[in-house]
Amino acid sequence: MHSDALIELLVRCEAVLFDFDGPICHVFEGHPAPGVAQTLTRLLTDLAPQLSEDAHSTDDPMVVHQLSRRGGSSVLAAVEAALTAEEVQAVRVAGPPTPGAVDALRTVRASGRRVAVVSNNSAECVRVYLASEELSDIVEAVVGRPALRPDLMKPSPHPLLTAAALLGVAPERAVLIGDSLSDVAAARAAAAGSIGFANKPGKAEALGAAGAAAVTHDMHDIARALTAP
Repeated sequence: MHSDALIELLVRCEAVLFDFDGPICHVFEGHPAPGVAQTLTRLLTDLAPQLSEDAHSTDDPMVVHQLSRRGGSSVLAAVEAALTAEEVQAVRVAGPPTPGAVDALRTVRASGRRVAVVSNNSAECVRVYLASEELSDIVEAVVGRPALRPDLMKPSPHPLLTAAALLGVAPERAVLIGDSLSDVAAARAAAAGSIGFANKPGKAEALGAAGAAAVTHDMHDIARALTAP
């Protein structure tokens, strides 16, 4: 059930920024992240053998991407390009949107508020998925992983500030819906509001402790909050 805090955040905002992986879809549902990490690790090991041990210690593609920066700009570019290709492949088999996501996107836009997707995934994969689900007309801006700048990914406020500028909205008049601590941290750093999407056990407490102004377990609550009497 939506909370008073959730209603207050959404009613007074001018723009809603949606994280992609979680609130909108499960990117690696059909093309699992550990396999993607292995693919990136093999590439990174070939290009920068000194990073092999660290890369083999994780099954998170984003961590391998971050590690690749230590190999220099050409290594980072190669790994980032490979990650983007894997993400595009993944979203083609990711399955339907998160329950409630489409309703949330459409209701936010119908309310007159601006809509953007702000993600640490590539903008390419976000656009491919939105097009496949016929959602491209709802989302006014897509801000994906900054090219060759993993340091500017969330929890940096950079993506949120970029999205706010593209929408012509002050950051403090925007709200980010995200399912990770880095989303909450990025929103706080940008002076934006944040709604934690607790899609796994224990997340509600963690997101609240990190500073999320409201927490929901159900993306349907976004639409309900905007249509509450």
